Amino acid sequence: MSYQTEPSFSHGTPEKTGILLINLGTPDAPTTQAVRPYLKEFLGDPRVVEIPRLVWWFILNGIILNVRPKKSAAKYASVWLPEGSPLRVHTERQAVLLQGYLSQKTRAPLVVEYAMRYGNPSIPAALKKLKDQNCQRILVVPMYPQYAASTTATATDVVFAELQHWRNTPALRTLKHFHDDAGYIQALAANVNDYWTKNGRPEKLLMSFHGLPRYTLEKGDPYHCECHKTARLLAQELGLKPEQYALSFQSRFGRAEWVQPYTTATLQEWGKQKLRRVDVVCPGFVADCLETLEEIALEGRADFQHAGGGEYHYIPCLNERPEWIHALTALVLDNLHGWLAAPDPAQLEQGRLRALQLGAKS
Repeated sequence: MSYQTEPSFSHGTPEKTGILLINLGTPDAPTTQAVRPYLKEFLGDPRVVEIPRLVWWFILNGIILNVRPKKSAAKYASVWLPEGSPLRVHTERQAVLLQGYLSQKTRAPLVVEYAMRYGNPSIPAALKKLKDQNCQRILVVPMYPQYAASTTATATDVVFAELQHWRNTPALRTLKHFHDDAGYIQALAANVNDYWTKNGRPEKLLMSFHGLPRYTLEKGDPYHCECHKTARLLAQELGLKPEQYALSFQSRFGRAEWVQPYTTATLQEWGKQKLRRVDVVCPGFVADCLETLEEIALEGRADFQHAGGGEYHYIPCLNERPEWIHALTALVLDNLHGWLAAPDPAQLEQGRLRALQLGAKS
């Protein structure tokens, strides 16, 4: 095992605390050439696809990576922003806003960076940026409200693996989930209520979460239960009766059974019932991305209306809503307890002088 060379250090330099926001990932461009390596990294993760590695290697490299990149690239192109991938754009904005909000709450030197589990900016690159700024304490914040091994755990896996190559490792904390955090729930409700104030209310609200294979629930993954708790708390905050909303799971992949009910099947059934208007919100995503802007906003509309439904509204994710950034700030501060002392300039100078007396060069 080789260890990375530490950045240059000057005695008396104040230690900082880093906050690393991590989201799922994105290709660098909406092209087949850019999507292929992204999908290879994503679908090659053994936490994402839990089938025998040799069998999956042949399926992934022999079939999927020869067929799916072109189709996925077209979908990405339909939602791509002038600034780039929606997920990356919103996550970067959230990081900038969080830095500003934190600076208003504490004098402690904090540095906020963001990374993608798959694609760029990578987790190792973001950790290096924090190290270069003398962050001796790091809080890792996976931006997944509900914990899943295939999202939260795989993000922290990369963090832990990267730190194995550091000679001087930082103090480390990780945020597991925030599916029932009061600030997060209130931000979701404010987002929905604002949309309804401007656009009227639907007959039914569908809360669509990203799906997972059924076996993950049977093996003990808490994701399914946490999604249900989020939906229940959001419905309570909105004052909805049980018949006014439903929960479903989207993004099914492959032939295996996934947790149900499926979003597509639910929308098609509601369309057959001739519902006059349906709204869909995605509480499991804190930033809009391909799965919300294309799969839900576009494909979901087609599923509902082709089956005979009426109006269809997609309610955007939290993105840069002030209520969400306030909630995120509170979550971070809660998890930084004991790390928020501002440096004492006099003590730093005394430490620097003592180091020089002992022969330090700086």
